[in-house]
Amino acid sequence: MPDSELILCSLPSILALLLIFILFKRKQTRLNLPPGNMGWPFLGETIGYLRPYSAISIGNFMEQHISRYGKIYKSNLFGEPTIVSADAGLNRFILQNEGRLFECSYPRSIGGILGKWSMLVLVGDMHRDMRSISLNFLSHARLRTHLLREVEKHTLLVLSSWKENSVFSAQDEAKKFTFNLMAKHIMSMDPGVPETEQLKKEYVTFMKGVVSAPLNFPGTAYRKALQSRSTILKFIEHKMEDRIQKMKEGRRENLEEDDLLGWVLKHSNLSTEQILDLILSLLFAGHETSSVSIALAIYFLQSCPSAIQQLREEHLEIASAKKQLGEIELNWDDYKKMEFTQCVISETLRLGNVVRFLHRKALKDVRYRGYDIPCGWKVLPVISAVHLDPLLFDQPQQFNPWRWQVSTEPLTACLP
Repeated sequence: MPDSELILCSLPSILALLLIFILFKRKQTRLNLPPGNMGWPFLGETIGYLRPYSAISIGNFMEQHISRYGKIYKSNLFGEPTIVSADAGLNRFILQNEGRLFECSYPRSIGGILGKWSMLVLVGDMHRDMRSISLNFLSHARLRTHLLREVEKHTLLVLSSWKENSVFSAQDEAKKFTFNLMAKHIMSMDPGVPETEQLKKEYVTFMKGVVSAPLNFPGTAYRKALQSRSTILKFIEHKMEDRIQKMKEGRRENLEEDDLLGWVLKHSNLSTEQILDLILSLLFAGHETSSVSIALAIYFLQSCPSAIQQLREEHLEIASAKKQLGEIELNWDDYKKMEFTQCVISETLRLGNVVRFLHRKALKDVRYRGYDIPCGWKVLPVISAVHLDPLLFDQPQQFNPWRWQVSTEPLTACLP
């Protein structure tokens, strides 16, 4: 085909693309978007945004952008136009309008590794159904009895494994504790047995890929994580098939129906694929956030002896009262008496920023304080920026659990 004919054939497509681009730019000029910088084509500003930084800071990227553009700005992150919010009011507005004006919208790589039925990536009715199943399982009555007892049991198990004068990693011990607790709670798996240890090994590989760049090439952490995910799902499916067979035969061993797998099989109509993704996503959510929070609490407490002393006094007082009553196991009333303990937990979550930001998408055009958030744009509420805002928290980078003993209304309003 002659060059002139090729150009003529290509011309309509080129003109169409130019027209779309012009219309898009015109729409943008009519909108009052927040100030900001869209960065490089395709990449945007993603690399700078994801550059590692301390948990008790918001990082150079956020500091520079807030200083230049304010607490609400536009950018191009994860390959999409994005509104970034370090504003407590907008963050609260986004979360309060979940499902009406905004919805969860994580990068495709997250869905690829956690599964399309993971609660992290589901939206709408299906997300509500999955969430309802999980919440019904973790009912208030169950928390008061079974779960609290299991937490104490696994805590004592970890403590008893420590040898006198030994040195160990608090982070590793926290991960071991939370994984064993979740494995028991979800599939009635006992700690220390070969199948639990093998599952833990695969899960560690899986987690390295979740937090890595989504490069699906041989040898990459992401590829290894996908392989481990397949192994984990086969393991869960085998457990599920075994449980179904027992139910058909009328057998019930070791109260297995009290775990999440038994609950889902008995009380839901989910498909095999949905059950597998649900269990994997809950194992991920329950293990990762809890283990990081425990490790951070230990890290913060080591530099605050007065907080350690007050914690010790609170727990010794509860233990003494139980001894007088002839009680041994912790119960719900004991937990409710741990008021300063709750202050330590709240301050750890604020300062540690286990969840730094959320992924959301605008379902329709939204106007907030004069700024336009176009339909389809990604929205990133940056939780850590609110937690470390000196206008909201006095000396925000200081670990101070006593701040939660005063009126907590303005404080809890900032937390997700």
